[in-house]
This record gives sequence, structure tokens and C-alpha cells, in this order.
Amino acid sequence: MMEWTDRHCRWFHRQITRRARLYTVMITTGALRHGDAARHLDFDPAEHPVALQVGGSEPEELAHAARLAERWGYDEIDLNCGCPSERVQRGAFGACLMREPRTVADGVKAMRDAVAIPVTVKHRIGVDHDDHYGFVRDFVGTVADAGCEVFVVHARSAWLQGLSPKENREIPPLRHEVAHQLARDFPALTIVVNGGLAGDESIAAQLAQVDGVMVGRDAYHHPWHMADWDRRFFGEATPAPTREAVEEAMVGYMARQAALGVPWPAIARHMLGLWHGTPGARRWRQVWSDHRLRDEPVARVAAIATAARLGAAIRDADADADGEAAPQPQELGT
Repeated sequence: MMEWTDRHCRWFHRQITRRARLYTVMITTGALRHGDAARHLDFDPAEHPVALQVGGSEPEELAHAARLAERWGYDEIDLNCGCPSERVQRGAFGACLMREPRTVADGVKAMRDAVAIPVTVKHRIGVDHDDHYGFVRDFVGTVADAGCEVFVVHARSAWLQGLSPKENREIPPLRHEVAHQLARDFPALTIVVNGGLAGDESIAAQLAQVDGVMVGRDAYHHPWHMADWDRRFFGEATPAPTREAVEEAMVGYMARQAALGVPWPAIARHMLGLWHGTPGARRWRQVWSDHRLRDEPVARVAAIATAARLGAAIRDADADADGEAAPQPQELGT
């Protein structure tokens, strides 16, 4: 998710789930060819398994991006054919590529010929009025013939005219059943469903129909929803960490990054949902978001935030004991 799932966000999420695959933001092939590749590609080894998501359409440029992904140690490279933004459309990639399955197939083949790591494709179920099942079925079939074995299906159409990227995540109706049908029609492929999924029960219901589930915004805003994934979906016996342990790990990480010149607020913004739904969470978020503290050592801010959270929790408990309505936690903003 653009500007959200950077390397610091992924390091945070990895403290909660050891097994879920993490993805970078979409990086264009042009940025990798002509920009600061290290800035875009560097990541912490703790993030594995991690996939590099790229946007582009030229086979040679995609092959170059794939070689960089392999050289940097990514576990897979994912071609984005689902982004609906106007900027991406002007670059002739993203969701508009679904109308050119042969072009996507050529790009996938070029990447597969260049590297040994898996090449996957993320896409929508339709584009504008091309939203019948045959459209996405033929797209998947054509790209699969080029060697792609994993398709991440955002179960909404992309409406490229008249809607913003945000509206494209909300207005086109969700049709998870399209991904289910793809899984039935292409049993040799790995079909992963994405879009509007939140909570373990909804994930489990989808896994009865498809091979995998991608969760985006719910994992970002409510990261503790991931805490039981390793046990429930990957069969891990190791207990999930506590929120306190995750926060402590993040404070240490922010201190190390600050020594490298990364301001801690640039990292702390990703963990604001850690205590979501618990007593004192709102006060805790307010401390970590307070710009007046941005020059304070991160350990001191952590101590203030914890004291504020615990103090607010005690006051809420006292209010409940007195028969007063305790303030409800507020939804995390972005």
C-alpha cells in the first residue's frame, strides 16, 4: 500500500507474525532503473518472507527489476496489474494492463527467464465495463501460459474513469465468488483472494475456497488481528508475542534507526494501532503522535506513552466502577 507498507512497517508487522508473507509498496521499473535502487530495495533480513511488488509493462525493464529483486534477496517479485490511479494509467501499467494480457504474459516470461525466484501477478477481476467472468478468466489463462503460477485477485473491478484510487477500493462491489471460480477453473494455479477481508473467521472462510488470502488495510489499522495467524493458519506451536514485547522491540528498533538518521516519528506512525481496542489506547496513540515530542529520545517517549495508557486505563476502570460510561477507543486515522 503506497506510503504505508515501507520497510519500517514491515519490520513492525514481522514482530507480530513470523510466517505471513509481506509485500513492499509498488515500485515502478523506471524508479528502479533510474532512481536510487538501494533506497527502494533495502530491507531488514527479519522481514522474510517478503515480496517486491513492481509496476511496469516493458519486458526488458521488468526483467531488470526482477534481477534486482533476486540480487537484493527478495523471496518473490509481484507484477501489479491492479492499481487504478491516473498516474499509473498514464504510464500504461497497473489495472489497464488487464486489457493487454499478451503484454503481461510477455513481461512475466521475461522476468521468469531472468530469475529463479517466483514471479506472481496481482490483478482486479475486471476493468470498467469489462467485468464479466470470461474477461478475468482469459486474462489469467493467458498469463498462466507464460509461466505465472500465483495470482493475487483483488475481488473488485477497477473503474478507471471517474473514481479516485480510494473510491476504487470502496465503490466497485466486492465479488469474492469470482476468485473462488478461478480457483475451481485453474486447480493447478495458486489463487489468493484480496479485498475487504478482516478477522480470522472471514479469512478461514475464504481459505475453504482459495489457496491464500491477502489482507491490507485491516492488518495496518488493526495489526493485532495478525497475532494468532501463525498458530491458526500456519500451525505454529510457538505462542504469539505480547503487545508489550512488540512495543519494546519497536522502541529498540526506532532507537537503532535514529542512530542512522531516521526520525522515530517516521516509524512510530506504523504502530499506532498496536493497542487498538484496549483501555488507554487512545492516550497511548496521542503521545506517539505528539509532534512536540519528536525531538525527545524514543525511550523517553515510550515511557510517557506507557504511563499515559496505564493511567487512562485505570481512570476508565474507575469510571466503570462508579457506573459512568467509559470513553470508547477511537478508530485509528491515517
